[in-house]
Amino acid sequence: MFAPALRARRVLASAVVTLTVLASTGCAAFSDDTDGVGLEDGLQVVAAFYPLQYLAQRVVGERADVVNLTTPGSEPHDLEIPPRQTAEIADADVVVHERGFQPAVDDAIRQNATGEVLDAASVADLEAKDPHFWQDPLRMAKVGDALADRLSEVDADHADEYATNAADLRSDLASLDSEYEQGLADCERTTVVVSHDAFEYLTKYGLDMEPIVGLSPGAEPTPADLARLQRLIRDEGVTTVFSERLLSPRLSESLARDAGVTTAVLDPIEGLSDETSSDDYHSLMRANLAALQKADGCR
Repeated sequence: MFAPALRARRVLASAVVTLTVLASTGCAAFSDDTDGVGLEDGLQVVAAFYPLQYLAQRVVGERADVVNLTTPGSEPHDLEIPPRQTAEIADADVVVHERGFQPAVDDAIRQNATGEVLDAASVADLEAKDPHFWQDPLRMAKVGDALADRLSEVDADHADEYATNAADLRSDLASLDSEYEQGLADCERTTVVVSHDAFEYLTKYGLDMEPIVGLSPGAEPTPADLARLQRLIRDEGVTTVFSERLLSPRLSESLARDAGVTTAVLDPIEGLSDETSSDDYHSLMRANLAALQKADGCR
């Protein structure tokens, strides 16, 4: 059972957010669905975007459904927080996000969260400024362990269950890490040209990642950038320029066409799309591995 203090916090959080939203948007904001403010019993967990949703759902198991603030098919960098999601953040027992990846989420959490907040960036050991830690399965496992600890603080009665789920997740992620190590150990090439700088964590497997644009997927390369990549493709024998599902393939296809090579998809797994709605983090990571092996001539 949840402690009375936790229930009281939920009531207070819901009341504060409801009053705030009503003041700013009018009474229609919650007129059709009062359950949305989170007064029902049971653990409530909110994740900022898909990899964190997947991780949270694996750790929480059957104890809760995890709300994803980022709509499937949307680019998570561009997320804005509408009033309904403000209420979900305020009413959540645990919110997991990555500070700096989605500024609007950071602001909403800072202003509205009343439960436990886990910042994945604080435990994933980020490399430089690259936020895409989930490309490294072992970093995902570290965040899973930390989330199990936070859930146990909120719901101590089921602490053993959360710890077991996190251990199972860690085992699966360690196996995935081994698949990458073995699958990329013997390749004809190691240079990989990608659409934006979302794959630096894959360099642990001996790859050299060459993005068309930097961390911001909406940026544009300069003519000098494109000329350098064309020389690199020629000199290194690169066979493939990778695009992404949630972004336009325009730049990747143009570069590949000018360089006389093919294109393929390497998914940064920032979110699911209509095409990948039946997939999950593990299946997409394995699809990425197969694409890398084909492009780099791995044996």
